Amino acid sequence: MIKSRLLAARSDLTDLSSAKRILLIIGGGIAAYKCLDLIRRLRERGHHVRVVMTKAAQQFVTPLSVAALTNERVFTDLFDLDDEREIGHIRLSRDTDLIVVAPATADLIARMAGGHADDLATAILLATDKPVLVAPAMNPRMWLNPATRRNVEQLKRDGIDFVGPAIGEMAERGEAGPGRLVEVPDLLAAIESRFSSTSDAKPLSGCRVIVTSGPTHEPIDPVRYIANRSSGKQGHELAAAAARLGADVTLVSGPVSIAEPAGVRIVRVSTAEEMLAAVKHALPADIAIFAAAVADWRVATPNTSKIKKSTSDAPPALTLAENPDILKTIAQLRKGRPPLVVGFAAETNDVVAHAKKKLKSKGADWIVANDVSSPIGVMGGERNAVHLLTSAGVESWPEMSKTEVAIRIVTRAAAHLATLKRDAAE
Repeated sequence: MIKSRLLAARSDLTDLSSAKRILLIIGGGIAAYKCLDLIRRLRERGHHVRVVMTKAAQQFVTPLSVAALTNERVFTDLFDLDDEREIGHIRLSRDTDLIVVAPATADLIARMAGGHADDLATAILLATDKPVLVAPAMNPRMWLNPATRRNVEQLKRDGIDFVGPAIGEMAERGEAGPGRLVEVPDLLAAIESRFSSTSDAKPLSGCRVIVTSGPTHEPIDPVRYIANRSSGKQGHELAAAAARLGADVTLVSGPVSIAEPAGVRIVRVSTAEEMLAAVKHALPADIAIFAAAVADWRVATPNTSKIKKSTSDAPPALTLAENPDILKTIAQLRKGRPPLVVGFAAETNDVVAHAKKKLKSKGADWIVANDVSSPIGVMGGERNAVHLLTSAGVESWPEMSKTEVAIRIVTRAAAHLATLKRDAAE
C-alpha cells in the first residue's frame, strides 16, 4: 500500500496533459511477471493503468500484486454481477486510449483471430473501438506454426499492431528462437509511440519512406550462400516507427525470421541485386533509410548443383564479384534522389572514423554507425548503441532498445524533412 501511494504521488507530479489511459490484458505465461515492471514504469510516466487478467494469468501473477501496483481493482471475471450490471466489459473496452495484450499466448491470439468472446479479455477485445497492441510470448515452434502465423496475419489485416516477439532462450530447457516477450523498455517504447501515432500530429503524413532491412543471401550453390548475422530487427523497427508517424512505408527486406511490422508495404528479396532493383522500383521517396546489412561480395557464377566434397581434390575456389553499392547508388542519383538519405555503418573498430569516411564517400546525408563487436550483441540482439553522423557533427547516443533507436531516428528525420520543406518554400 505504501508503495502504491508513492507511485500515485509521483504520478501527480507528471505532466497530466501527456497521461493516457491504458488497459493491460495479462495473458497466461511465465513472462507475465514482466508486466509488474511494465505497470510500475507506466505509472511513473503518469499513465493510468487498469488491468484485466485471464484465468491462466492468475497462475503466474496474483491479482493482489497487480492491484498493489496499479492502485486499482483488477478485473478477472466476465460474469461479475456488480460490473455487468453496468455492462462492465463494454465500459472497459471503450474507457481507454490503448489496449495492450501482454503476454499474448498462442491460444489468446487464436481466440482473438476467431472473434471469440468467452471470457472477459476476449469480450473486451471484440467490443473495443480503440487501438490494440499485442506482445506475443510462446514457444518458438508455436510461434512458427502455420496456424499461429495465419492468426497473426488475420489480426494484422484487422488493424491490430504487434511488438515482438523477441528471439532468445526460452523457459523450457534447450529451447531457443523467436517467441520471447519483448523486454519492458521495448514494450514501453512501443506503447508510447502508439500515442504519438494516434494524436492529430503525424509529421510524416503524406511522405513516402523506403527502408531496407536484414541480410542478403548470395548463393554459392542451391544449398549454400554467403550471408551475415543481421536479424533485421533494427530495420523493421525503423519501418514500424515511420508508419506510426503517418508515412507510406515500403520495407525492402532480406531473409529474416522476425515478425513483420504493421502498416507497411513489404517487398521480400534475397540478394543485393534484387534489393537494389526493389529500392529503385519503390522510388520516388522523401526519405530512404538503408539499414540492411548487404553482402559486399557475391559468387560470380554460382553452381547450379550442390558442390560435393572430395577427399582427393583441393577445396573449391570461389571467384567473387563485388555487389552493387545500394546506398551509394541512391545517394548519388542525379534525378529522383530522396531529400534525406540515411545509411548504416556496422564496424568492429574505429567506428566513428570509418563512418566519417563512409558519409563522405557514399554521398549520404546521415550515417548511423554502431560497433557490432560490442558485447551487447547488436547483430541479432535487442539493443543498440549508435553514433549519428551528419554534416553538423557526431552525436553518440547511449545504449537503448532498437525500438527506441528507431523512434529517435525517424522522429529526427521527420523534423529534418520539415525543415527542408520550409526552407524550400521561403
